[in-house]
Amino acid sequence: MKSMEEMIQAAQEAAQTVQTQMEEAQKKLDSIEVEGKSGGGLVTVTATAKGRILGVKIDDSLLKPDEKGILEDLVAAAFNDARDKADAVSSEEMGKMTSGLPLPGGFKLPF
Repeated sequence: MKSMEEMIQAAQEAAQTVQTQMEEAQKKLDSIEVEGKSGGGLVTVTATAKGRILGVKIDDSLLKPDEKGILEDLVAAAFNDARDKADAVSSEEMGKMTSGLPLPGGFKLPF
């Protein structure tokens, strides 16, 4: 039977391991790229799975002053698509990391 000190030590070591794994997972998420698209691919936003925007591509056909509102809507839609994909990848990667942890059902780690 373990003493209280041994149990506390084991808990501290486990917490440190989880923290290290979280830091590694966050670094990995910032290296995974996703693309959000709108307008059938006329606007593309490239982002990391962590949500950092890397670039925006706009098809030349959209660069017309009278279609400014459409372009703005398509850019916003592409950003949202990239964010949705980043969230999905992030959830999947974090799920892989936490799958072996003995967490209570429904418990969410702060990412």
